[in-house]
Amino acid sequence: MFARKVYLELLASRLTIGHPPIQVILGPRQVGKTTAVKTFAKQWEGLSFYHTADLVTPPNAAWIETHWQFARKQTRGQHPTLLIFDEIQKVPRWSEVIKKCYDQERELKRPLKVILLGSSSLLVQRGLAESLAGRFEIIPFPHWSYEECRQCFDISFEDFLYFGGYPGALQLLKSTRKKDETRWKTYVKESLIETVLNKDILLLNPVSKPALFRQLFTLACLHPAQILSLQKMLGQLTDAGNATTLAAYLKLLDAAMLLKPLEKFSGSRIRQKVSSPKLVILNNALVNA
Repeated sequence: MFARKVYLELLASRLTIGHPPIQVILGPRQVGKTTAVKTFAKQWEGLSFYHTADLVTPPNAAWIETHWQFARKQTRGQHPTLLIFDEIQKVPRWSEVIKKCYDQERELKRPLKVILLGSSSLLVQRGLAESLAGRFEIIPFPHWSYEECRQCFDISFEDFLYFGGYPGALQLLKSTRKKDETRWKTYVKESLIETVLNKDILLLNPVSKPALFRQLFTLACLHPAQILSLQKMLGQLTDAGNATTLAAYLKLLDAAMLLKPLEKFSGSRIRQKVSSPKLVILNNALVNA
């Protein structure tokens, strides 16, 4: 089991204060958020409670309150209790209940530390914006770096550049005697790309032209780290709408942590906004699969 120590050390430092804000682990799918938090909970000096909403029947909002009150009652001694909710986005109205419980905790001045995480960064971000303003801090869990992949999977820099930094996909490669590239590509496309595009974006956001959205993502993968004007992209895409539609779709891909549309630097914010973005894919696996 590989723990992402840099991010766990940041988490530990933020939980040292008496009543810290809710710590939200935010990152793309399949980068080890749950594994890292479970490792952190095992090393916690006080009591720790881990609960996941990834159940056959998604729990309701009362599920959060029940577990919160139980953890509150179990808190004893000088070490604070750690309460973790995973896949929090699957609970309806989760942000409202978390807000209520956290505000009660602050009034009671109890040493309860709370961590939230979920596989869908878009849904978690939406819930944070709706109800939890001023009550949380985000700890980013980005895609794996080369150093992390080298330490965990002992891969070369050339392999990292081609296969990217998804630990599940790299584990698949490592488990076969000869690198099965076809199997790797199928895994990345079906288990990672399709899951994010379908579950996190197309099913949950107002995308009027799903085919155009998919074409835009494919175009970005075909031109990694290149500067593409929105007008030129319109000329390469079928059924294209307008530049505003493409800009909105790029924001969705950015929020899902698949790519980053970088704007040109300028002293004028207006000029910066209208500049042609450089489309940086955040994991090379997305390009080569």
